[in-house]
Amino acid sequence: MRSLDIAGTGMQAQQTNVEVISNNIANMTTTGFKRRRAEFQDLIYENLRRVGSNSSDAGTIVPAGAQVGLGVKTAAIYPISEQGNLQQTSNSLDVAIRGNGLFQVTLPSGDTAYTRDGTFGLAPDGTIVNADGYVVQPGITIPSNAAGVTINGNGEVQVSIAGQTAPQTVGTLQLAVFPNEAGLEARGDNLLVQSAASGNPVTGAPGATGFGTVMQGFVETSNVNVVSEITNLITAQRAYEMNSRVITTSDQMLSTLTNLR
Repeated sequence: MRSLDIAGTGMQAQQTNVEVISNNIANMTTTGFKRRRAEFQDLIYENLRRVGSNSSDAGTIVPAGAQVGLGVKTAAIYPISEQGNLQQTSNSLDVAIRGNGLFQVTLPSGDTAYTRDGTFGLAPDGTIVNADGYVVQPGITIPSNAAGVTINGNGEVQVSIAGQTAPQTVGTLQLAVFPNEAGLEARGDNLLVQSAASGNPVTGAPGATGFGTVMQGFVETSNVNVVSEITNLITAQRAYEMNSRVITTSDQMLSTLTNLR
């Protein structure tokens, strides 16, 4: 009985859907997190009567045919790159991106990872790093005698030095954009890495054409909408229940067959 397998694929799909939704809700307070959405595709069809086939020697054609679908599968889990809200932190090294772009950090392996999480700090030598101590490219060092740090919308990092009237520019933050940002591979710790699907990064300063600007003293919050996620969770739960009801009904039909005398 095909309905048992079909409903089984439906339950598996909704289980994946609930897992995606639960991950979104779990990260509702994660800085720079982008919610994800599960996409599904129908499986192949079994042709009981092929559409367009001849129904007689006179050349008449079957107008619709008879196809039975065999269920559903998970096609993709897409990140939604909608801008999150900007939350003020008053920390001079916190930086939020307003618009397109990703910060670049250098991993211990030497590879580059990308993130929207602008919660930055200083390494022992004064280099700007992320929460895990990875250097934020292009590797800007704040002098130990700096009295204050200012980061303007174009990413220029300026410091005030005691005894000097004019601020001193020590570097400019760099952003990266991708042809297909959804193709980046998430590796945890608020980090993304390049993949064959994402294409090659294009780097530039904040405020340049195609790049967003940055705001000092702010971080970008998660773009998870709790009301939408709860609504999606209820929908997924009901879909799961209906698929389980199909399995129960199919089992009762098989039971009727086995009890025939």
